[in-house]
Amino acid sequence: MIKIKPITELRDTNKISEEAHRNDGPIFITKNGYNDLVIMSDEYYHKQVSTLFKEHKKKRYENISFSSTPSHCHGFVKVACATPNVSLCDPKENLKEIERIIEEISSEKPKIIVFPELSLSGYSCRDIFFQNALYEEVEKSIEKLCTFSKKIDSLIFVGAPLRHGSALYNTAIAVFKGDILGVIPKTAIPNHGEFYELRQFESAPSENDEISINGKYYPFGTKILFRNASYQDMIVGVEICEDLWIPNPPSTDAALNGATIIVNLSASNELVGKKDYRRSLVSSTSARLVSAYLYACAGNGESTTDVVFGGHNLISENGNILKESELFSNETIVSEIDLEKLSNERRKTNTFKSKSHEYLIVDFELPLEIPKLTRLVEKNPFLVNSTSEAEERYRLIVKMQAMGLKKRLEASKNKKAIVGLSGGLDSTLALLVAVEAFKIMDRPLSDIIAMSLPAFGTSKRTRSNAISLAKELEVTYEEINIEKSIKQHFEDISLDKDDYSTTYENAQARERTQVLMDYGNKIGALMIGTSDLSELCLGWTTYGGDHMSMYGVNASVPKTLVKEIIRQYAKDNVKCRNTLFDILDTPISPELLPTEEGKIVQKTEEIIGPYELNDFFIYYFLRHNFSPKKILFLAKYAYEGIYDEETIRQWLKKFISRFFNNQFKRSCLPDGIKIGSVGISPRGDLRMPSDASGQSLIDTLD
Repeated sequence: MIKIKPITELRDTNKISEEAHRNDGPIFITKNGYNDLVIMSDEYYHKQVSTLFKEHKKKRYENISFSSTPSHCHGFVKVACATPNVSLCDPKENLKEIERIIEEISSEKPKIIVFPELSLSGYSCRDIFFQNALYEEVEKSIEKLCTFSKKIDSLIFVGAPLRHGSALYNTAIAVFKGDILGVIPKTAIPNHGEFYELRQFESAPSENDEISINGKYYPFGTKILFRNASYQDMIVGVEICEDLWIPNPPSTDAALNGATIIVNLSASNELVGKKDYRRSLVSSTSARLVSAYLYACAGNGESTTDVVFGGHNLISENGNILKESELFSNETIVSEIDLEKLSNERRKTNTFKSKSHEYLIVDFELPLEIPKLTRLVEKNPFLVNSTSEAEERYRLIVKMQAMGLKKRLEASKNKKAIVGLSGGLDSTLALLVAVEAFKIMDRPLSDIIAMSLPAFGTSKRTRSNAISLAKELEVTYEEINIEKSIKQHFEDISLDKDDYSTTYENAQARERTQVLMDYGNKIGALMIGTSDLSELCLGWTTYGGDHMSMYGVNASVPKTLVKEIIRQYAKDNVKCRNTLFDILDTPISPELLPTEEGKIVQKTEEIIGPYELNDFFIYYFLRHNFSPKKILFLAKYAYEGIYDEETIRQWLKKFISRFFNNQFKRSCLPDGIKIGSVGISPRGDLRMPSDASGQSLIDTLD
């Protein structure tokens, strides 16, 4: 309902204010019969602005047809952060430098290129920002950049001072294919220490608006996101320098409203120790927002009257720094961010809740292709590269396993523990964990029973190592040969003793488990399971045999990690070092088929594939939910020169088949702690039907 009031009512400001908030519409103030003034409440104003921008978006893009076919890029987007050599207060020269850099890196095909704060003018112009001549050159440079960008397949972000109304704003301009998609003003204007930007610039307005540049109007505000219609998980939000350093940065709301990439145009000056803090801030922000963070910083050419600028560029993804420039090098850095990984992580994390703020989504169409990767893809994603960090990590894992076992021993009232010690990797780690748990509890190590259960496939080497390790660790060693009982079992079920079938193998595994559990009951000992994450994912365990225990200490430790933990333990413990190193050098085998002259004939990795490949598959399949095609793509890159594509493909098919076919074993796993980001407990990470088929996934690899 339209309300009309005479101008005399403005004398009572409280009354007119209350009226405006009650009225869902404007109040027209008349003088001499003319409506010269309109009053409305904040709520009504924001409602109208929201409607305006929805209509603006519709009008702006209603004649643009976007492709309905998504880009097939495995989620990868190549991005760049560049620091130009600034010519202070000279937009024309700065534009040439920006165009030079764009052309220079065009062969790498970056889809996003970010330049520093106020890169068209220079950051440190100070009061020259007020000069009309400078401003006119900035607008001309923006127009020329738009023309230049028509031939560039990139979304480009540059910084520029822009006027809006009666104020000057420090802005980021999104340029794409000859057009300006939007302008983002800086929110946090520093006015402390060596900064006094408030002298020149206003803080961003609270609501979106439109800004005029060279006679045309463009979206203006902090609530603007840029979405790639060709790959809709590519949504870009923007903040500028100090925005990142405040308690509630604009990037938080941007991410909660869908932004998977945050770009930051910065002019952070260099101070002793600031590089590390900045690096930590960018890294932690990308982790907190589950996003990519592209940080481009001002460098050479800026004024050094009071400070120096280092050009510290960073590309971060969910807490990991993918690329970083050297200080004072004005280096352009390029890497690839994995949007599929980020989007999958957000969908799994139900505490990452989207908001419903009135953000303007500006669509553009930029087809993506699978880029040539330059980022590191680890061959062994469960391991740590840094020697010092690795040592600390591997010791911590044993401590975690030991603490889990300690609690279970205390809760079950068991004074002793029993481990089936084969002389292989998994039982060795289980025994080491038991030793550490008993040390923590200050219990005698002799109350740990290391039991060897030799049968038809037990080799001299593994049996000898089992005996030596038990002695060196000062635990009680016992041995029960199960050949006689197995032969009796074969007679009972009418199985030929020379029939080396699955039944032949499983009978031994089940007999071992029965003896260990029954003997444990007899002496009051907790039977500790040995199966590791890799074996459980591959179903390389006997159901009701080594698949079962009273507590599984290795359930979330993959085989590649088992090896390195044992290696570290060997380095730390001289007494058992030689035995542990020999165990590490022994071929991995279940030792269920008869030996030849006392030597192992059954080698696990010849049957189910190399464990390093299987652990690679496990990590990306379970941790990031990647498709088999993407896993194959990554494995080809990571193992180039080690395994060819066809070899990887065949073992990947085998992994998928075994993983799905053996879910029924994981549906009833014993308790066991989770130590990393991948777990398969039916009570925790993996809720999966036992009768699901993986055939459709296998077919995609053909």
